[in-house]
Amino acid sequence: MRLVVDLNKCQGYAQCAFLAPDVFAMHGEESLVYNPRPDEEQRERLARAVAACPVQAITADGLDGGTEESAVSGREASDGR
Repeated sequence: MRLVVDLNKCQGYAQCAFLAPDVFAMHGEESLVYNPRPDEEQRERLARAVAACPVQAITADGLDGGTEESAVSGREASDGR
């Protein structure tokens, strides 16, 4: 599993740090630090963190059976994607 955060997109809402504190952490008020190769036992928390990102800045490769997953917006969820 590989994790990428678009730090230009990230606005520091820290939802990811709240949901997966072993993977994400805020350094100061606006700077996010994260583990790009989280352990497999973090899979469920990481999926929640990806989905909770308000600006969809987090991409996790291999989160669902080796396919690339990104945060699903409410619009995509309502469209059945």
